[in-house]
This record gives sequence, C-alpha cells and structure tokens, in this order.
Amino acid sequence: MKITRLLGLTLCTLIPAGSLWAAVPVGEDTFNSFCASCHKQEASDKIPSAGMLRKLNPNAILRTLTDGAMRIQGDSIGADKRVAVAEYLSGQKVIEQPVNFTVGMCDKIPPLTTAAAATVWSGWGLDEKNSRYQSQTGGLTAANVPRLKLKWAFGVPDVTSHRAQPAIYGDRLYMGSQAGLVFALNARTGCTYWSYKSEAGIRTAISVAEITVAGKKHTAALFNDLKSWVYALDAESGVLLWKTKVDSHQGAMGTGAIKYYNGRVYVPTAGLSEEGAANGISDYVCCSFRGSVTALDANTGKEIWKTYTLPEPQLIRKLPGGKELRGPAGASVWNSPTIDVKRNLLYFATGNAYVEPRSSTTNAIIALELDTGKIVWVNQVLEGDIWSGGCEPALGGKPDNPGCSNPVGPDFDFSASPVLTTATNGKDLIIATQKSGLGYAFDPDDHGKLLWTYRWGEGSAAGGVYGTATDGERAYFAVASNRTKAPGGIHGVDLVTGKRLWFAPPADLLCKSGPGCTPVQASAVTAMPGVVFSGAWDGGLRAYDSKTGKVIWTFDTNPGFNTVNGVKASGGSLDGPGPVIVNGMVYVVSGNGGPFGNPGNVLLAFGVE
Repeated sequence: MKITRLLGLTLCTLIPAGSLWAAVPVGEDTFNSFCASCHKQEASDKIPSAGMLRKLNPNAILRTLTDGAMRIQGDSIGADKRVAVAEYLSGQKVIEQPVNFTVGMCDKIPPLTTAAAATVWSGWGLDEKNSRYQSQTGGLTAANVPRLKLKWAFGVPDVTSHRAQPAIYGDRLYMGSQAGLVFALNARTGCTYWSYKSEAGIRTAISVAEITVAGKKHTAALFNDLKSWVYALDAESGVLLWKTKVDSHQGAMGTGAIKYYNGRVYVPTAGLSEEGAANGISDYVCCSFRGSVTALDANTGKEIWKTYTLPEPQLIRKLPGGKELRGPAGASVWNSPTIDVKRNLLYFATGNAYVEPRSSTTNAIIALELDTGKIVWVNQVLEGDIWSGGCEPALGGKPDNPGCSNPVGPDFDFSASPVLTTATNGKDLIIATQKSGLGYAFDPDDHGKLLWTYRWGEGSAAGGVYGTATDGERAYFAVASNRTKAPGGIHGVDLVTGKRLWFAPPADLLCKSGPGCTPVQASAVTAMPGVVFSGAWDGGLRAYDSKTGKVIWTFDTNPGFNTVNGVKASGGSLDGPGPVIVNGMVYVVSGNGGPFGNPGNVLLAFGVE
C-alpha cells in the first residue's frame, strides 16, 4: 500500500433539510419500516430517538450502519438503503469527495529513534497492569497542574465522535479515529507525519512495540478496528507490516485496545451489533456471538490461541413463526486485557448475556494462562444479566418479545479493564468498576476471591463505565449513573479497606442544556502523584487533589478550536478514553455524538505555561 503525506478525506456537501433528492422517500420509507419502532421520538435508556439521530452528519450515520453498532441491521437493508437512511435522517447528502489534506503537515519526517521508557504511554492503561497511573510525568507536578494551558488542538476529520485514546512514543503521537484513519503526529506541535486508512472505524488506543518482520526490526504501531481486524504499522513510515482478522462473526468488533506483552498481542473482541439486533430483525437467527480473547504472534500476526467466553451456542427453542432462538451468546470483552507477570496470567472482564441460558462467565472477571489461554478462574459478580435490543420490559415487568429473557437483565456490563495493583500493606489486588455502580477488589492469590465492594453510585444501563485508576494508596471511582437522580462526581477509596476517603460532587455544568448535557463522569480516570483527572459529559476535564478531592484545575472542551491541521473542530462529551500524561504534557480527546453524549471531534494537548 502506498503511503502518502497527502491525506484523502471524505467530506459532506451540506444540503438544506428541506431539499429533495431521489433517496429521501426511500430513506424515509426504510427508516419507518425497519428503524422507527426502536428509534421512537423519545429516547430510551439504550436507544437514541430519531431526533437525536438527526443531529449527526450523514457519514457518521452511514458508518454506524456499515461497520458500527448497527451493522447487522444495515446489512439487512442493503448498501443503497443505508445511504438513503443516512441522508433522510441528517438532511444532508453523502458525497464522497477526496480532498488533499495539506494543512499542518510536518516539514519533514525525522528518523524514529528508540524512546526512553519515561517518554512513552503505550496502549490503554499505560502499563501491563492497566494502572492508569503515571509516576514519570516529565516535570508536571501537583503544584503546576493549575497552570496547564492549551498548547495546540487537532481536528479529527469527518467524525462526530472521537473516542480513540492517543499513544505517545517519544516525540510521536499515534491515534486512530472512528472514520478509520490513523494519524502519526508530532507530540509537541501537532503537525502530521503520515496517515493510514484502516478497514473500519477505530475507537481503541494504539500500542507501540518493537517487533521483527521478515528478519528486520521495526518499531510498530499495533491496534484493532471495529471489524475485528488487527494491524501492525511501521511507526516511522506508516507502512503496513501485517494485518489479521481475529473473528469472522458478522457482529464482532474491537472496542477494547489490544495488549502487547513479550512478543505477543492479546486482542479482546466484543459484539455490540448483535446485542442490538438480537430480537429486532425478523429473519435474523439469534444469537451466535461469543466474546473472546485472541493471542497473536506480534512479529507475524498469526494466531497462537483463542479463548471464547462462552461455549458454542445451541438451539434453545423455536419461536412463533419458525424463527430459531440459539444460545448462550454475549459475554463481550469490551476492555483491554491486563497482564499479571508474577502469576503468568491475563485478566479481563466480560459483559452481559444476550439470550438464555445463564452462564457463569457473564459479568465476570476471568483469568487465563498467558501461555495457553486456558481459563484458570472465574469470578462472576452478577448472575443472570440477560439483555438484548428489542427486549424492553412491558407492563408487569415481562418482556414484550417471545425471544427475550424473563426477567430482562439490567445490562450491567464490565466496560472497564481490571487494574492490578499493590496496596500499601504489600497485598496485590485486582480493582474493577462496573455499570452497576459498584467498585470491587479481588484477590489474585486466591482465585479472584472478592475482598471488598464499594458503592460509588446508583448504576445505570445507559452508557459505559470506562475505567478506574490506582496509585497504591487509593482507587478512584468516577460516577456515571446516567439518567439517574445522582450522576457525576468522583470517589477516593482506601485500597486496603475499601472505605471512602473523600467524595467530590459533580461540578457546575459547562455545556448548554440538552439531552447530552449532564454531569456524568463515565470516561476513564487517570492519576499522577497528587492529582487525579476525570472527564465528564458536560465537556469538562477536571483535575482533583488526590488526597482531598478538591478541584484544582478545569478546562471546558466544548468551544470551537483553531486547529493545527485546519479541520473545523469542537469538543463535546468526554466519554470512553481518559487523559494521557507524558513528557510534561496532558492529552485528551473530546466528543461522543450518539445516544448518550454531545458530539465533538478534537484532540487537545496541554502543557504548563
């Protein structure tokens, strides 16, 4: 594949909502026939209303139907009708126009040299333990955090959501996008070195590692996409080194970042699109997706082992009309795996089931042997959580669809990676946070035995809860609890006892009123000595004193920004990834256009002034 420093983008030509073209009647009819029964005028906890969808641009809607959360539904209506629906909802026409992206390019691409460990943030949680704790801050301290100022902004083209956490390797920044573009930037200035177009959108973090391909050593950028492809790119040039598809299921997607360790790449796989389609398409045979973790050789991309979270689905029963119901299914792995070097284990957390029967591996923490992928232990914290789209409870608490579980589960996934840490008393712990509103501590020396639980919030099915951080003294649990009476805020919890040390309530909202303007703090938190950072759906990034919970710095990401690459950009809800701290800088992405948050498309870089 030829790599060029002229980036081909796709932009939309805007058409007034009242304009007519041939696709509009087809789009309206298709939406009313296939979509409107779920996407009603008022949003539910899990499904955006038609009005919310109309706020998105046509390319974002089209991508959702093509390689995103609704791709099974999109496949059922065909390519032309997918475009028609996107144009009908947005009031804008999808016109693919290649544009030479020349603004903000670096003058030259210097040779890539080996980066010192203190200048690297690779992958989701910084280290193999997914601690999200940066001890080597490059001069950033609790005392000078209040003096952080915006140094530059980068506009992510052609997206309304930007939930791909950047990686830093020395003076390079690597970042994907939900349009499927990967960027290599100068981490100090934001100028662009190169870009690469993947098969599908990317919402995961990139890992940077040394690999050997055909006898030649490379520093590689490793990542996965929303169609479960895994890539290795040469980090200096952007040239593809290898590409592997880890799951062929129609609904399989990568939402959790891969984990590189000791010559292997560990790949989590989730299945959001089947969860949404399971009981909503008349001719779709539900359900067959199973979450998994796959180990690949980092030098070749070849599979070493693959472990599913559930056994092969079997026929459960025939439904009215002859449709088959199969199971078990679900137990997606939404999160980046955690490596326990001392015990030679890999930890990850799973989501809910889609259909019966119940399984002991849903909503659980699971430990695998690193060498073989064999399951060593499972600790399930919530049994019988069976939820799927089209299974909204009807009167009397019974599902209105014969293919649904009775009762319908609360949909309390684990979205966040387990964190391996050592408390001040020398005891190793696995810390996890869940959509249920609970934080947990497990014992890695006793098959994941539960040590304590902490109630940080009411819990909610709406949206994810993307990560805790630990510093050896405290675990930090941000409060999501979307569409409850008390969303937002953050807790500092003693690691040894599981008792509250402090609670910082949600701050005053920075956004304008609307469905996505809430104090929800669902994005992953990041800690450093004396400080913990947390982003919120109101567009605010806040830094808290880690000993008291006092807010010491706030930045509003909502406004429009002058970007180094000339792409029009603004922030929105901070949801999913958390801040990255390295080389005295703080990097954060902003924007989540969809059912829960406010749209945005910006990467922001801060330094001390």
